[in-house]
Amino acid sequence: MEPKLNISQIAKACGGIFWNLSGEEIVGNVAIDSRKIARGDIFIALKGDNFDGHDYVNDVVKSGAICAIVEGNAKRFADLPIIAVEDCRAALRDFARLYREQFNAPVIAITGSVGKTSTKDMIASVFSTHYNTLKTEGNFNNEVGVPLTVFQIGSEHDVIVLEMGMNNFFEISRLSNIGKPDVAVITNIGVSHIENLGSKENILKAKLEILDGLSSAGAVVLNGDDKMLYALDGTLGFETLYYGIENPNCDILATDIKKSGQGSAFTVRFNGEEYKIAISVPGEHHIYNALAALLIGLRYNIPMEKIIQGIADFSPGAMRQNIVKLENYTLIEDCYNASPDSMKAGLDVLTRLAADAGGNVRAVAVLGDMLELGEFSEGQHRAVGKLVCDSQIDVLITVGSEAKHIANGASELNFGGEIHSFADNEKLKGKITEIIKNGDFILFKGSRGMKLEEVSQFIREA
Repeated sequence: MEPKLNISQIAKACGGIFWNLSGEEIVGNVAIDSRKIARGDIFIALKGDNFDGHDYVNDVVKSGAICAIVEGNAKRFADLPIIAVEDCRAALRDFARLYREQFNAPVIAITGSVGKTSTKDMIASVFSTHYNTLKTEGNFNNEVGVPLTVFQIGSEHDVIVLEMGMNNFFEISRLSNIGKPDVAVITNIGVSHIENLGSKENILKAKLEILDGLSSAGAVVLNGDDKMLYALDGTLGFETLYYGIENPNCDILATDIKKSGQGSAFTVRFNGEEYKIAISVPGEHHIYNALAALLIGLRYNIPMEKIIQGIADFSPGAMRQNIVKLENYTLIEDCYNASPDSMKAGLDVLTRLAADAGGNVRAVAVLGDMLELGEFSEGQHRAVGKLVCDSQIDVLITVGSEAKHIANGASELNFGGEIHSFADNEKLKGKITEIIKNGDFILFKGSRGMKLEEVSQFIREA
């Protein structure tokens, strides 16, 4: 962690008091895992459903931690070097905000209902061709993950790309005020987390909290094909740029699109010139990702040839559209999250891969529950059933009580293929080798909690 901050500065930022410390001690790194403490680190005693960091404060001090940040009744730590605060999670955020303020490198922040991570990775791939770029790793997009990413910023970084997720109001506002972005990207407005927020209008309101920490000279980059986002044009008080495929009024537009199981190609026009762009992974959603990255890359003066190279170099992260070719099957593992929009994208990739293979290849969709949809769940799952009917799917397999509505929706619309429904992964594993055939292309898509990668792994091992 650099530049170095001292105990007094950190305590002031967190609204805490310290004892058994002079206040001048310089902190090394920040840790929330007692097993990863190094000498000079500061430990923040977070609480979770199944753990309490306060139980390990004595251990981390013995391991060389310079001090621990604790909350509540801190008298039990009277003999230890401590910063006492009201709320350790708030202290983590406040500390991260202080640390972020020590750097001038621009921050690009991304949120949206679907495609946050792949858009973040595409933008980072483009910027990495020209700048030393730090990006959010994995799913570190919440009120713990974003601060931990911020603490990785160093003087060597030219650009920081932060993903920001949420489950409810005010969460993205807090993250935006930590990251202080110079560019804010919103990929789309869907129904993810509608159980908590109640309507798409409220989801839009929550996503727009990303503007709360945006620099006054910053820019907002939006998907112009999303009607709710395009309706914001001219209303936000910031420079607003749009990308899209269908809306001709966008600042950057993909035309002459060619899609296959191997990827996509399209044309963009900029400053009177025409450029050919190629993406090496399938799916129309990646065209949107590329357009966002292109628009922001141009704003930061990255040469077009490097932008094109960065888009070509992009690859999805773990459990996100991971294509595995086995001797008898091709697996498409997309098990990280699920919503109606991402289900549509997954089905599109499956059918294109199967169509490109030709012959008697079958497209098999293994679809699990989409979680956090509340009272909207049945209707949204039935809508996915219609998507299945509209796609060239040969076999539909559903897993979970909510996903059964996908099967019901497809059946009621006279889906022409096979339909199989299972209560859980174990029951599916007992039958799946009887359902699938040599040459099948098999998509695994469901919310993270469904752990459909377990079924994919079962097929790999079988």
